[in-house]
Amino acid sequence: MYFYNFLQIPLRDCSSIKAPEDNEANNPFTRNTSGGISVVCSQVFLIKERNVIAPYKTVRGRTEHLFQLDVAWKVGDVVQTLHQLYRASCLDKMGDQAAMITAILQSRLARTSFDKYRFQSISETLHMECKAEMVTPLVTNPGHVCVSDANLYFQPLNGYPKPVVQITLQNVRRIYKRRHGLMPLGLEVFCTENDLCSDIYLKFYNCQDRDEVYRLIAKYIENHIAEHTAESYVLQWQRGHISNYQYLLHLNNLADRSCNDLSQYPVFPWIIADYSSSVLDLTKPETFRDLSKPVGALNKERLDRLVTRYQEMPEPKFMYGSHYSSPGYVLFYLVRVAPEYMLCLQNGKFDHADRMFNSIAETWKNCLDGATDFKELIPEFYENDSSFLVNSLKLDLGKRQGGKMVEDVELPPWASGPDDFLQKCQEALESPYVSEHLHEWIDIIFGYKQKGSEAVAAHNVFHPLTYEGGVDLNSIMDPNEKVALLTQILEFGQTPKQLFTTPHPQRKIQKLKSLSRTSSHSTSIAESPVSPNEESFEDLTEESITLAWNNIAKLKLDTQCKIHKEAITGIAVTCNGSSVFTTSQDSTLKMFSKDSKTIQRSVSFSNMALSSCLILPGDTTVITSSWDNHIYFYSIAFGRQQDVLLGHDDAVSKICWRDGRLFSASWDSTVKVWHCVPGETLSNKKHHFELLAHLEHDVSVNTMDLNATNTILASGTKEGTISVWDVTTATVLHQLPHHSGTVFHAAFSPDSRHLLSTGEDCCFKVIDVQTGMLVSSVTTEEPQRCFKWDGNTILSGSQSGELLIWDLLGGKVTERIKGHTGAVMSIWMNEQCNSVITGGEDKQIMFWKLQY
Repeated sequence: MYFYNFLQIPLRDCSSIKAPEDNEANNPFTRNTSGGISVVCSQVFLIKERNVIAPYKTVRGRTEHLFQLDVAWKVGDVVQTLHQLYRASCLDKMGDQAAMITAILQSRLARTSFDKYRFQSISETLHMECKAEMVTPLVTNPGHVCVSDANLYFQPLNGYPKPVVQITLQNVRRIYKRRHGLMPLGLEVFCTENDLCSDIYLKFYNCQDRDEVYRLIAKYIENHIAEHTAESYVLQWQRGHISNYQYLLHLNNLADRSCNDLSQYPVFPWIIADYSSSVLDLTKPETFRDLSKPVGALNKERLDRLVTRYQEMPEPKFMYGSHYSSPGYVLFYLVRVAPEYMLCLQNGKFDHADRMFNSIAETWKNCLDGATDFKELIPEFYENDSSFLVNSLKLDLGKRQGGKMVEDVELPPWASGPDDFLQKCQEALESPYVSEHLHEWIDIIFGYKQKGSEAVAAHNVFHPLTYEGGVDLNSIMDPNEKVALLTQILEFGQTPKQLFTTPHPQRKIQKLKSLSRTSSHSTSIAESPVSPNEESFEDLTEESITLAWNNIAKLKLDTQCKIHKEAITGIAVTCNGSSVFTTSQDSTLKMFSKDSKTIQRSVSFSNMALSSCLILPGDTTVITSSWDNHIYFYSIAFGRQQDVLLGHDDAVSKICWRDGRLFSASWDSTVKVWHCVPGETLSNKKHHFELLAHLEHDVSVNTMDLNATNTILASGTKEGTISVWDVTTATVLHQLPHHSGTVFHAAFSPDSRHLLSTGEDCCFKVIDVQTGMLVSSVTTEEPQRCFKWDGNTILSGSQSGELLIWDLLGGKVTERIKGHTGAVMSIWMNEQCNSVITGGEDKQIMFWKLQY
């Protein structure tokens, strides 16, 4: 029996959806009641066990679920709709799925109409009725809109969250036309003056319906047109009639930013730059961030690298590969108050504990120093509700590498608590310094420095797709291309609508009125940036890794040994670092003692080459993959083959092990995911292997990697295609033909937001994992066979045997280290990133140490 609030059943995993027949004697529905539906599926996600918000639990295997409808006569309609949606879910292409779902929805809407009995008064006169969708942070809910002479109504097709949403027209204070999904189809209605949360956000199916509803509502608002322009707020702000916070609120609204649209969530600036002092001094200019620059230009060293890359980039050029506002960043800040949004968007899992919003100071530092982190803040930092800083829901957000559980956000020393922190942020926002410089930030985000030559001069150039008008979706005929492009745009971040085309006037007021503000209580969602880890003497820290990568060019050869007869293909090292296991094309697995520099064991499973190896947790078992289609399990303790898995129809090219699951890539064009239950070495019990997922490719798979949360898998083929898979659903997210020829190696960045790949075409490619967008491409003199990277710097092994250090942003080699006499085939690096082992075509392994 389940004790869960929700069961999530993927439609494509269903094998049967039906209403039980009356003659099914053993059916519990037909014995006592009517109105039942039976769903048989191969996978189900269990959500909110005993009403506790936590990562989803997955139950795999054939199960039947029986549902009882409150209204029995609707069973046929529900089953029919489920069958239609099931067929849509089984279509291969997203565009085809979207088209079929739209057709199903429009058919249902056409068969229904607004229920006039829902009118508040029988004397109301109907002015207009049309179809629309109500927009919320996670979903859009279809239904019918009705405008009378007194009220605006929305009746959801599914009756959720209530049968009818009603807004009295006389209470409306503000309305805004919105672009939703880059189309001018949205309308947002507010019954308050100073609030970011609207009473309703509607998306219409055509501009005519939207504009007519706007016209009918607008006539109830006195001086509507005069009051709701950007220019009308400028003067109020300059004269001190509205606060800096209120002015930014209005600008966000006018620029299509909404708490209901996570791709266009309101953007507010970083104001404070001092997160280390015990007292916050708002009279010192150095306390504040330079508001004349975008976040990406605040660090000169980083900016110089970005400018160099920008100058060398072909058209269309962009300076920053990620945006300052996106759904992922909003979720990063609000995970403690919107955990279910994060779970929903991240396949039922929280992000890694070290990448959560753990510390204000760490987040600011990462925005200054991170290679791809340029995010601004959200309005919650300047409001009165501090709940997003406190883990009041007692969520289990994981344990950081320092051993500390993720709880409340760590505040700067000058804040006595969350409320005090927000109070000081508000004081900083309204301070004289900010009042005199805020116009500079407005020029960058909403004004004349947002586009064109002024944007280039201000180092404020983002990818063309992030700008309004960057692409005309109506001109794209291919539905699959249109859906893919729209998804990419919505997830990557959008630049606000440009409100000003000339320099914004400055505000110079010595004494500003103390203005009360209505707090905005809103929640929102989205893929999480990296936060530096907690300092600890025992454990790995972000600082030690950063130090290692900053000094990676000081890598020195410690020792080298020729231990194989052919090229070395894989390296695995025990936890204590004493034993090194290597695989080779000479078909042997060897155990090498680092201390005595001797071969302690040599094992041959067949006469075919071995392609990779790994050590299971606990250092008891080594797993190797072979060109003979097998995967071999070798017991270190007992010195013998423990088990074998015939998992593929061609050579196994790469294996990975994560959380009790074995991932195997093969030249048979598949990646397979196995659940592995270890056997007992001293008994006859063998390992039990259960195939969990089968990821089908068009051609041979040569390499693969998993992200930090083990939810996303990237694979590279012999024909140059990079595929990004959602492991939990075994579906491909992106299929990218980025290389010409074999992909040699691919690996996620430490924050899992980017994927780096290299191939025989002499190119490094970096893609944004969430959108699939190619964010960087670096041409190399020769193929790079393998690498390690930290998201900015690459240590690669070349075809000629050199180790190369790359500045990824600059797209150039910063150091060349003489290594092997043949291609570097394999590279291993310890967690501290200060010890490296390479294996080469020259049959040698080389041990490298950082010499600080």
